[in-house]
Amino acid sequence: MRRFDGKVALVTGASRGIGKACAARLVAEGARVCLTARRPEPLAEVVAELGGPRHALAVAGHADDEAHRAEAVARTVEAFGGIDVLVNNTAVNPAYGPVLAMEADAVRKVFDVNVHAALDLIRRVRESDPSRAGRAVVNVTALAGLRTAHGIGVYGASKAALIHLTAQLAREEGPGMRINSVAPAVIRTRFAAKLYEEQEEQLAKEYALGRLGTPEDVAAAVAFLASGDAAWVTGQTLAVDGGIILQGGGI
Repeated sequence: MRRFDGKVALVTGASRGIGKACAARLVAEGARVCLTARRPEPLAEVVAELGGPRHALAVAGHADDEAHRAEAVARTVEAFGGIDVLVNNTAVNPAYGPVLAMEADAVRKVFDVNVHAALDLIRRVRESDPSRAGRAVVNVTALAGLRTAHGIGVYGASKAALIHLTAQLAREEGPGMRINSVAPAVIRTRFAAKLYEEQEEQLAKEYALGRLGTPEDVAAAVAFLASGDAAWVTGQTLAVDGGIILQGGGI
C-alpha cells in the first residue's frame, strides 16, 4: 500500500522502538518523515536505514525543550514543504512506584514530556500552515491511561491526560485536523523492559493473543489512523493490547 504518497510526517521519539517502527511504516507507504529523539547518532542511523535524506531527516533534541520543538517543525516544513501527519510518540517514565512516593520533579518531568510537549507540537504543526487541510495526528498513549497499573501510576495519569486531550482537540480542531490515539499494552521495547523482562512467557499467557506486542503492531495501528482509511475517525483511542482487557489481567 502507498497510502502516504506525497505526504509528510513528523514522528517524535523515533530512534528506536515504537517511534522507529512508525517512521519505517510511513516511509514504506510513501511518506517523507522527520524523526526526533535526544541523541543524534541513533537518529542518523535510522535516517540511513530509511533511505537517506530524500526520505527522512533527523532533528535531535529534548522533547521538553521548546526551542527543539520549534526547530523540528520548522526544519520539516523547510525540507519537505509542510506537515500532514504528526505522531506524538516521545514519552518518559523516570520513576517506578506508588504515586505519592514520586518526587515532585519527576512528576513534573513526566507531564512536561508526555503531555505538554505533545500539545505544543500539535499547536505548532497547525500554526505552520493554518490552511492546510486533511492533517492527522496520532498520539501514542498507553493502556495505563485507560486503567490503573502497578508502579506506573504517574505515567498512566499523564497518558490519561493525553487521551482526554485527544478527544477534546478532535472536537475543537475538526474538520481540518483529525486527532486520534493508540493505547498499547506491554510492547517488547527497551522502554518497557522492566515490565516484562524475566517474566515474558508468564506475562504473555495473560493476553488473549498469547504474546506481547511488537513495535510493528503499534505502527500498523498508527498508520491506519493517520491514513485516509480512517478519514471518518477522530477523537478515538484504539487499544492495541492483544486482548489483555478481555482477559482481565494486569498491564
